[in-house]
Amino acid sequence: MKKHIQILVLFFTTSLCITNAQTKFDTDYGNNNAVGKYVLLNGAKIYYEEYGKGEPLLLIHGCGGNIKTMENQIDFFKKKYRVIIADNRGQGKSELKTDSLTYPQITKDWEALVNHLKLDSISILGWSDGGIVGLEMGINNKTKIKKIVAMGANLRPDATAVNSWAPDQVKQERAIAKEMKAKGDNSRNWSLDLQLFGLLLDQPNINSLDLKKITASVLIMVGDRDIIKNEHAVEIFNNLPKGQLCIMPGTDHGVPQNNPVLFNAIVNRFLTEPFNYAKQ
Repeated sequence: MKKHIQILVLFFTTSLCITNAQTKFDTDYGNNNAVGKYVLLNGAKIYYEEYGKGEPLLLIHGCGGNIKTMENQIDFFKKKYRVIIADNRGQGKSELKTDSLTYPQITKDWEALVNHLKLDSISILGWSDGGIVGLEMGINNKTKIKKIVAMGANLRPDATAVNSWAPDQVKQERAIAKEMKAKGDNSRNWSLDLQLFGLLLDQPNINSLDLKKITASVLIMVGDRDIIKNEHAVEIFNNLPKGQLCIMPGTDHGVPQNNPVLFNAIVNRFLTEPFNYAKQ
């Protein structure tokens, strides 16, 4: 069972176990009663927190994560922006309220939260699933988006986009989850795990040509030892009208958490400076 939990953490969030980590911040991000709120969006109660002042910056976490997963980004960017971060549907403190979780559903929840908060214009920093959601929000164009940072995002779940070792291990974990659910085991919410596995193994399904609909400036980021293949990151970049690409050396899918100084500096530069193509 311990091995099972470790693999879940690896693919759902990062290579670090956030549940066992000691917080290094004075604020208990993700459990801050002073600022935490619930709002009913598309039939589910979604939990979110806000920090800082200035232009709105949405932080969107990865599969199986929660607000606390991105505490390094909250603490850094709240000094510069109005940071808004939520527990995605079925994760953290937010309700699931579906038996078929999809990226379009999570995207609709975020679009509804933007409308609820009456945000005229936003930027987005998304990690893993959050990067996928950020790209989908850009494609949908239902709100004005200035800039999108998509870290470790993919357009499809197949071998052209994802390194094979990742889905192979997740498939093993899905088999375990099905077996445990069939046995009536109550040690975990296996039904939720199976839906999250479905996100990883069967989704997303974004046509690369749809990326051309994104009017915002976009920074595509991956680690050079990421779950996402480097060549897939290049494919995404090549289809963006206003794209930049950053493949970080010596890093993996967990870089926002295991090397936040590097990650935040790159993101901050992109968000702060006017978008332009490489100077000749």
